[in-house]
Amino acid sequence: MRLRNGISILALGLLACGGSTAPAPPTTPTTTQDQTESPDVDQHRRHHGGVTMLIEWSIKDLELTADQKAKVEKIRADLHAKMAPTHEAAKNLANVLADGVAAGAMDKAKDDAAIAQVSTAAGALHDATIDAMNQLHAALTPAQRAQVVDKLDAHFEKWKNAQGNDEDDAKPARPHGGGHMKMMKQLALTQDQMDKIKASFSSDMKAAHQTHEHKEFQAHRDSFATAFKAETFDAKTMTNESAASSHMATWGATRMARFLEAATPVLTPEQRTKLAQMIRDRAGHAGD
Repeated sequence: MRLRNGISILALGLLACGGSTAPAPPTTPTTTQDQTESPDVDQHRRHHGGVTMLIEWSIKDLELTADQKAKVEKIRADLHAKMAPTHEAAKNLANVLADGVAAGAMDKAKDDAAIAQVSTAAGALHDATIDAMNQLHAALTPAQRAQVVDKLDAHFEKWKNAQGNDEDDAKPARPHGGGHMKMMKQLALTQDQMDKIKASFSSDMKAAHQTHEHKEFQAHRDSFATAFKAETFDAKTMTNESAASSHMATWGATRMARFLEAATPVLTPEQRTKLAQMIRDRAGHAGD
């Protein structure tokens, strides 16, 4: 999910539901976005849906027969709907962070508790989507299953690049990476403010001992690639998916929280008010 002006809700996007019709897949707004960002990069700033989110994206553009399209769209809508708890957790995190920004005093304990809720919700997606994943395997041909695995890898690489790392944020903002400082353009920061935020954020992320290797996802990817390409498949056996999804959600949520914690003391009251409103506005569209 994205915040206005290219900010994500679980980057903060971290941040899919029911009704009488199938829920629509996420869409990308075309307004108020940093013009150096592409919709694709903005999409990949989301974090909350973990592996389920990547799978949903991976099946969107498959070449399917008419019969397959109906089946796969139903499965995709189901995956999207199953992410509802992660959207709620992400919205809660956004509001907690916005409260801290507006008050000029972030509460790290509250931030971390909200991050933990996002991580737990993402980790629960595996059990919630077992039937949908088994149905997806049955609906596809061997060649299409291989395409899903390839697309999953590609989306993960884009996701990873969109998140960047703490070293990226100490460098000039790039069109397709890191880029937390890019959203601050809307606040007209001084160079002194930017330098202070970068220094504090880099220190906080190193202290958090975050890994950039994303080993949890790679472990899941390796087992998933072999299993999903096989003639028979049971998603229940993908026991490492929960860890992969939790890691993805925690990684993005933590980076965003630490960044806002670093930025808030440096901002003026007017800047904090504007930033908090940007966060709240976008938090209302968690399932978009």
